[in-house]
Amino acid sequence: MSSTYRLDGTVFAEMVKSGAGNLRNNVQTVNELNVFPIPDGDTGENMSRTIEGGVSALSAYNSDDIAQATDILARGMLLSARGNSGVILSQFFEGVRIGFVGCKDAGVKEIKAAFAAGVKQAYSAVVQPTEGTILTVMREAGEVANAVDDGAAIEEYFDKYIDEMYASLERTPELLPILRESGVIDSGGAGFVYIVEGMNRALTGGADLHVVSAENAHAHFETAATADEDKFGADSEMKFGYCTELIVQLMSAKTDVEKYDVKTLIEYLESIGGDSIVAFKTGTRIKLHVHTFEPDKVLCYCRSIGEFISVKVENMSVQHTEAVVRNRFERQTPKKSKERKKYATVAVADGDGLIEQFKSLGADFVVDGKQTMNPSTQDFIAAFDEVNADVIFVLPNNSNVIMAANQAAELYKRSRIEVIASKTLAEGYSAMSMHDYSSDKVEEIRAGFEDAVNGVTTGLVTYSVRDCNINGQKIKKGDWMGLSGKSVYSCSPDIVTAACDLIDKIDKDGKSVIIAMRGKQNADDEIVQKIAAHINKNYPDIEFYDFYGGQDVYSFVFVIE
Repeated sequence: MSSTYRLDGTVFAEMVKSGAGNLRNNVQTVNELNVFPIPDGDTGENMSRTIEGGVSALSAYNSDDIAQATDILARGMLLSARGNSGVILSQFFEGVRIGFVGCKDAGVKEIKAAFAAGVKQAYSAVVQPTEGTILTVMREAGEVANAVDDGAAIEEYFDKYIDEMYASLERTPELLPILRESGVIDSGGAGFVYIVEGMNRALTGGADLHVVSAENAHAHFETAATADEDKFGADSEMKFGYCTELIVQLMSAKTDVEKYDVKTLIEYLESIGGDSIVAFKTGTRIKLHVHTFEPDKVLCYCRSIGEFISVKVENMSVQHTEAVVRNRFERQTPKKSKERKKYATVAVADGDGLIEQFKSLGADFVVDGKQTMNPSTQDFIAAFDEVNADVIFVLPNNSNVIMAANQAAELYKRSRIEVIASKTLAEGYSAMSMHDYSSDKVEEIRAGFEDAVNGVTTGLVTYSVRDCNINGQKIKKGDWMGLSGKSVYSCSPDIVTAACDLIDKIDKDGKSVIIAMRGKQNADDEIVQKIAAHINKNYPDIEFYDFYGGQDVYSFVFVIE
């Protein structure tokens, strides 16, 4: 294999596409690296959708200028960023863009500077940077790889960078006690490793995944979730087609290997209705990802130009993650309102009942913020356009959504955006209940929102997806847990017991009302009546109400105020 000493925009774009593909192939693995063992692991989804936004923007790129390539990539990622790790990832590549300004191509010296700028930009995006996260992995990998000589081959730089990424990722539990207690490595760091590993494979022309031993990854990093085959039976409808991924070795006996243009393949895939196409040529091989109802035609065409190195065809009606991504991607951008308002509120909510509640309380626009598919920067910008107001107050209602909201606020220039740091649906609900524009002063209106957010306590009830120990409690897979903030207050095989123990232990000083937002599952009338009876008996001075929220992950969200 020949060495590479200068990296142009075309090669860099292919590297990013490969990185995005590698993350996509391992999304579920990253999702499962969740500190709390609840069914809301979404880091992989958020990071994948973020970088896919950049890849989509690069699809129209036709220059070899690396500064131009990174400019297009960064803009696409900024608009697609979602979740904390997704926003941090987009900011890293924004820093890389800054580092490559004025560069036609780049060697190790320029790559060092660009990656250092990426780390600086990523850290600056976080109000209180936490070590033991994706930030640490980015920073430590760069610091170690900087020892490579400026005139060295780029492959040497990435070898050093990747080795340290894995080592740094392994150290994350040493820096962040909650990771050590939960028995996982940092999920954002793992997602970043997959991306850079994929980038390096495009550079070197390799096809094999980097193998991580169970000892070096706590057995979590290498274990992908199996498909739920029960979701598809003899009478099922084929709604989503097949996720088809190939590595094709072009063959001289079948085509002109050197001159073969991958655009020819892309045009064919589009002609048969292919969707989510990512195809690129590295050396004499083509890596392909496509969603299609006719994988047989894809295979037949690819065999007309080469032979398969690897083939993966998965039914997306079985693969839940692919279906969710597809559905989310099809959301339409709302049209701009005709009349401009002075004040408006945009809230994020999960569940049809909660969306209607927020609207009834006066939210001008409710962003659909599913727990495992957080809204992107672009989603917020579309909402800002829709409400069309001079001042827009934003309630993210999820700690993992605040950064995307803040990033949208920085990018949006047509209105004054005030992001209220509401971290839970309960906080957002309380804020909407108390909101008041009558003072006609932005600072006072904002203070009213913040007072409501700070005055509420949130309780959550959901089930555990694995065995673990948290806060000194031994939790078994399937147990019900009562959580508040970052603490587990209760654990029981019985949901009513877990909910009542949570209410008993949570701080209720000065509180007079408990409202239960009921989720889609395990929150029927009989269960609610038992919880209500417990509250009425033990806390007669506290009023209890409930309503259907329809949220996915949490059977109950308690608003305690």
